[in-house]
Amino acid sequence: MPPTLPTLEKGRLVARLARSREEVAEAQALRARRFRAESGAPGDVDRFDDLCAHLLVEDRVAGGILGCVRLMLMESGAEIGLSYSSEHYDLSRLSAFPGRMMEIGRLCAAPGLGEADAVRALLCALTRIVDAHGVEMIFGCTSFRGTDAGRYRDTFALLRAHLAPPAWRPGVKAPRIFPFARCLTLEPDRARALRAMPPLLRSYLGMGGRVSDHAVVDEELGTLHVFTAVEVASIPPARKRVLRAAAAG
Repeated sequence: MPPTLPTLEKGRLVARLARSREEVAEAQALRARRFRAESGAPGDVDRFDDLCAHLLVEDRVAGGILGCVRLMLMESGAEIGLSYSSEHYDLSRLSAFPGRMMEIGRLCAAPGLGEADAVRALLCALTRIVDAHGVEMIFGCTSFRGTDAGRYRDTFALLRAHLAPPAWRPGVKAPRIFPFARCLTLEPDRARALRAMPPLLRSYLGMGGRVSDHAVVDEELGTLHVFTAVEVASIPPARKRVLRAAAAG
């Protein structure tokens, strides 16, 4: 089921769904600069692009795409096997989830002074889509730069307090993982952990997000990532008000 979204305007920024293959290609080029810079690939392309909708943020004054994210809307957990995340995690426990779900992937923005504004516009648009379609869970893979887990020991130690409940916790599927919940016993330095944590993951945790008990080592993208999910009903009421107020403006 493809999502729908009326055009959302935030100052000179406009968030909307891609309307053509050319616009998707622009998003893929931006993703390549953010996720595949070392490889020099002109585009970040995989088979899931044809299965997903692509949400864009563009500068209506200067032109050009400043941010993007791809979305897969599902009627229930019965469709979880279609997701990108299911390539890396055993998500069979989520197949019984009864409500609508949405996978969020490859969220990024062009580097520069407007990067934070572009990400905020994307999040506002995502909030509108979640509300409009009655989505009950959002999920995806949250990426850490590089494949050296040692750089993020405090962050991963902190994530032990945010593990998904056993009823739907992802199982191991990828050939290379870092089982942080099992192998880390240190008490994390919270300030250091938060500094090293990807901003998007901080946002998800602030909404009550839960994570897998292991990180996947993704050699292709040169990242570590953890499965992250937010049950919409569990988002604190104050946070919901803030998100909806921002999305409405």
